[in-house]
Amino acid sequence: MAYKIQVMIVEDERVVALDLKLALQQDGYQVVGIVDNFTDALLLFQQQHVDVLLMDINIYGEKDGIECAAEIMKLREVPLIYLTAFSDAATIQRVKHTRPAAFLTKPYDIANVRIAIELALHNFATAIMNKPTGSIEYTKTIADNKPTETATFLKMDEFIFIKHMSRFVKARLDDIIYAESDNNYVNLITNSQKFMLRLTLKNFIEDLQFPAMLRVHRSYAVNINHILSFDDVSIKTEKLEIPIGANYKENFFKHFKLR
Repeated sequence: MAYKIQVMIVEDERVVALDLKLALQQDGYQVVGIVDNFTDALLLFQQQHVDVLLMDINIYGEKDGIECAAEIMKLREVPLIYLTAFSDAATIQRVKHTRPAAFLTKPYDIANVRIAIELALHNFATAIMNKPTGSIEYTKTIADNKPTETATFLKMDEFIFIKHMSRFVKARLDDIIYAESDNNYVNLITNSQKFMLRLTLKNFIEDLQFPAMLRVHRSYAVNINHILSFDDVSIKTEKLEIPIGANYKENFFKHFKLR
């Protein structure tokens, strides 16, 4: 199941904010809320899962959008895009320490906002590729199982973002049912989609850093949350009955309190 990328808007001009919300929703994004001041922005960010933050600099209250963005980034770093009428040298200098993904001046074109969001997500993924829980490379497959493209696989919290057809598709980690090795490739299976990852099964498990994904065979890893039943030799999931390899049996059964 794919999930919409969730966008938060901090903007003091209500009409501008509503127009932006409508345009983003038409593009398939989900706007989790619109706020116009520092206090409400921090509260909304803590209450919602935000994937991208759109921030005006001139907002209501004593603290402006730059100060607001800085405090939000202390809570959790997300791609940050400024949408503002301020473009003077002093403002540009101030925004640098918040490390924005983009800085768009008003009046802006919605097409530029779309591009900024796509690049923000892509650059955010690239920035963490060298971290232990960072991105991995994959190729998506279609019905004939032929790889169609190479792209970035970004993990954020309990979600993954998969680049497909120039857009990031959001999916929940727990929707992965099992992974199947095919030499130096891994077929990744969910209820609704199939992906081919260009890496080994061992590297996939290490890079994903998802404890529920267990190696149970030299060719298979299974999400324990999708196990319907099992015995000494095999595991049944919604999609496939998976064998349990002799070298992996002991580790698999450690995850269950058998009596």
